[in-house]
Amino acid sequence: MPSAADPTAPLATSLPAALAPEELLLAWYEGNRRDLPWRESTDPYAVLVSEVMSQQTQVERVVPRWLGWLERWPTVDALAAASTADVIREWQGLGYNRRALSLHRAAQLVAAHGWPDDLTELPGVGRYTADAVACFALGRDVLPVDVNVRRVQERTGAAFTSAAGQALMDLGATICLARIPRCGECPLAATCPARGRRFEPLRRQGPFEGSFRQRRAATLRLVADAEQALDELDADAVASLAKDGLVRVEAGSVSLPA
Repeated sequence: MPSAADPTAPLATSLPAALAPEELLLAWYEGNRRDLPWRESTDPYAVLVSEVMSQQTQVERVVPRWLGWLERWPTVDALAAASTADVIREWQGLGYNRRALSLHRAAQLVAAHGWPDDLTELPGVGRYTADAVACFALGRDVLPVDVNVRRVQERTGAAFTSAAGQALMDLGATICLARIPRCGECPLAATCPARGRRFEPLRRQGPFEGSFRQRRAATLRLVADAEQALDELDADAVASLAKDGLVRVEAGSVSLPA
């Protein structure tokens, strides 16, 4: 008798296999959706903040930061009026600080001109983020395809509509995992051509500890706390941060942009 971990074991679902893949997926999602606060909002600003924060950052870390951000700047106009320095300080700990600058600039553009039809015109907004905001906030019939959605599409070979966007993301994040998918718990496994397969690990980014990214982050934290003397800081890190517009160097001192 196959064990629970065996990919050929009976599926841990009572969903009828005769249903189309999207119907099976949406039925599974009803009982297994992740409780993410931005899913309760159709405000494009709130959704944009969640998507930008979630780029290369674990969702569990994003939830409290998103809540805090929206409490401080509840509207796109409020963020647009904030100082760059305050935005950078609020972002500390989320990593990849250029995202904060792009989000701030995007808010300023929207506050001045409204939301563009093509959301990729906003700073830091690529195809996926634009489609996510369009689908989840603006109700447009477009399926946002991130790494999780693409993985499910490629493995199942099935077609999905925009109505399945959030469900696909959750399936990819919790069941259809990159290396060892949990096929025994997947609602689509019965007809999935990739069922039972194991996959090579994706190339991971180098460790943060001891990296130049860590040096940049440590330097930016110091400057976020207070203006610093240039000769007391990591010169290469300062130069890199200044190039990205995250710090300002003037008269031998390093500070955040105004």
